[in-house]
Amino acid sequence: MTPATAFKGRRVAVFGLGGSGRATVKSLVAGGAEVTAFDDSSETVAKAAADGLPTGDLREADFAGFDSLVLAPGVPLTHPEPHWTVKKAKAAGVEIIGDIEIFGRERAAIAPSAPLVAITGTNGKSTTTALIAHVLREAGRDVQMGGNIGVAILDLAPPAPDRVHVVECSSYQIDLAPGLKPTVGVMLNLSEDHLERHGTMANYAAIKERLAAASDVAVIGRDDSISSAMAARLTAAGVAVVEISERDRLDLSGARALRGAHNTQNASAALATARALGVDDAATFAAFRSFPGLAHRMEEIPTSLRPAFINDSKATNADSAEKALASFDRVFWILGGKPKTGGIEALVPFFGKVTRAYLIGEASAAFAETLAKHGVAFEELGTVERATAAAARDAEASDEAEPVVLFSPACASFDQFRSFEHRGEAFRSAVKALDAARAAS
Repeated sequence: MTPATAFKGRRVAVFGLGGSGRATVKSLVAGGAEVTAFDDSSETVAKAAADGLPTGDLREADFAGFDSLVLAPGVPLTHPEPHWTVKKAKAAGVEIIGDIEIFGRERAAIAPSAPLVAITGTNGKSTTTALIAHVLREAGRDVQMGGNIGVAILDLAPPAPDRVHVVECSSYQIDLAPGLKPTVGVMLNLSEDHLERHGTMANYAAIKERLAAASDVAVIGRDDSISSAMAARLTAAGVAVVEISERDRLDLSGARALRGAHNTQNASAALATARALGVDDAATFAAFRSFPGLAHRMEEIPTSLRPAFINDSKATNADSAEKALASFDRVFWILGGKPKTGGIEALVPFFGKVTRAYLIGEASAAFAETLAKHGVAFEELGTVERATAAAARDAEASDEAEPVVLFSPACASFDQFRSFEHRGEAFRSAVKALDAARAAS
């Protein structure tokens, strides 16, 4: 944990008592702040109180008595409407911040030279964050990884000159971190997302740009027009900018977890970051080859079977599935679930890569119509288990040199599963069952 000693003696209201909110309360208390924590869920407040956290009803509180309001990232700051705590804080002239800002102030107070790598962008944040952390660990650095990727930043060890924090930052978190000043700030790409929270694409992009602009070194993707313009603007303003692209020429042979052009951009970001932190290129490329990847994101499941089984359950829309399809020459493609607007029409240019498709979930009928219209062979199997067995059977019998069973659903998971992780585990279990059956035969 990082005790927030920079807030010692300050009165702080904390709203939102999920994982990051609870970590924030503990950090502030450990640092000597006077904290009042609250949540819109009475059950959540009761559980926090039972666990010894200092709770109180912020609906009745006089916000003029607080120095800061700390919001959990998911609480609306501006759109579609500011949360009631935001309105009360603004009326009282109280600053509104998040846990990333608390960490940043603690770093400035106790170890201003401590290396901080912050990663943002619309797509690829988690993979790039994990890859950078892996490269730095393999180079012998003391690395703390967290933020939006899973471990709340204030649950990590405190900043220190010989310790690198590698932190994934969502636009929500950046919006609540006005003083964020990374050593290396990575801004991968921008496409329309989270407009219900930020109102307009311009607002969304400006929040992302804030992270890059405040960095000692800004690593920025140039493959979309908004990011490319951002790189040019910051370069003109005197920021040290390194531009990256999915078209960069990198030798990623042997890096099986980094297939596809999108992962070339992720690897380029990691290479630029490692260079900025003094890591030798040879060590970085060696680390690329040992990178295991992230679960459910183009994850290869090891088996004794002939086909390669790729778990890309995180592909919850056509854009994500496109990156997976583009990464292979021929695939036996398992897809379907709760469909998104537009279905799979955007993937028609990639249908030539599909040997056969296997449909599951609510989208089956609509996807079958699209596939049939474009001459793609398919089966409607209903469940992940049946689809995996059929795809494995056909891949095994094919004359492909390296057959690939690709589970990239292009759909949300909520028709049959709790989450994309739950769905990915179902695919993993189905593959493992086939592997065990082969071993027993």
